[in-house]
Amino acid sequence: MKENEKLKLYELSDINYLKVHGRTTGELSPLTLFWTGSAIELNAKGSELWLEVEVDYDIYEPWISILVNSAVVSRQMLTAGRYWVCVFRGMNENETKNIRIVRDVQAMNGDESCSLKIHAVKFDGEFLPIEEKPYKIEFIGDSITSGEGTVGAKPEEDWISMWFSAIRNYTFITAEALNAEYRVISQSGWGVLTSWDNNPHYNIPEYYDKVCGLLTGEKNESLGAFKQNDFASWQPNVVVVNLGTNDAGAFNSPEWKDEETGEIHKQRLNEDGTPNEEDLKAFEGAVVIFLAKLRKYNKNAHIVWVYGMLGTPIMPAIYRAVDTYIKETSDKRVSVFQLPNTTDETVGSRCHPGVLSHKKAAKELTEYIKEIITK
Repeated sequence: MKENEKLKLYELSDINYLKVHGRTTGELSPLTLFWTGSAIELNAKGSELWLEVEVDYDIYEPWISILVNSAVVSRQMLTAGRYWVCVFRGMNENETKNIRIVRDVQAMNGDESCSLKIHAVKFDGEFLPIEEKPYKIEFIGDSITSGEGTVGAKPEEDWISMWFSAIRNYTFITAEALNAEYRVISQSGWGVLTSWDNNPHYNIPEYYDKVCGLLTGEKNESLGAFKQNDFASWQPNVVVVNLGTNDAGAFNSPEWKDEETGEIHKQRLNEDGTPNEEDLKAFEGAVVIFLAKLRKYNKNAHIVWVYGMLGTPIMPAIYRAVDTYIKETSDKRVSVFQLPNTTDETVGSRCHPGVLSHKKAAKELTEYIKEIITK
């Protein structure tokens, strides 16, 4: 391959017009992309662009999607090591391209070494300003919000990062439709009170105030994952919470034993198969507490609790919890919205909502959020 002698090396801190998406520490040397949907964005006027990445993992490799002018042109696995990835080459040097390089996989709680860092770019042109979008949306959720199941054939059941996508799910589709900047906080299997298997430590609210607190290990600590998040630097207009699916699943899962304390945790069912009232109340209490935490950090956002893409077994409990919060706080900027259920036609891999299900959910959610932000 003939080498492009016009390529110039840029550290990220050298680029005047660099847009970073997603929660980060603010560090650019290097920049760590923790969450699904986190990205760098550039308006690049030139013919060739390369990206220097540094990747580490024990089990789950990161994937990225590359978007040129909002179209996905590449999706690829990143293997371990530090190396250069070609974003594009041979394009019209006089045309400005909007480029987004997106982390396509969730933060991996189960892999202490899984990380994606960006060090620099090589480019043969000039970077131009990026227009700010009028709205900001934060999405909080579980495997649905992580886009698990949006890639791959329906029979696929392996739990691997290949089946995740930040682009083929309702968060990206909704944000694009609303011309909004967005962030995602999500983890497969986790809930408000407990995970699908009754583990009370696997709940999103406990870690929400950190940059990426649900990660573990010294490597992630050194990257700043456990630092307090700077909420003042990015305030959303809307916070969408899509949690409850795994809390509901816990009622039908075996008990979970804490090996350190010996404690047993179990969301119980009554003899007739209905959820135990005391355990439902605990779930509702967790929702109320989380709403208070969300309001503490997102002063002016409208909070929308959404639910329903994999059934609605505890929807009444969500309504009760939100009503309780509103009555206790007089906070009227909170609401509940039911998403359309996944069908045999719209299901994806791993028995999760497929891209057709996400498109339908995004369409309905977009219309609902439009009503909120235009009031």
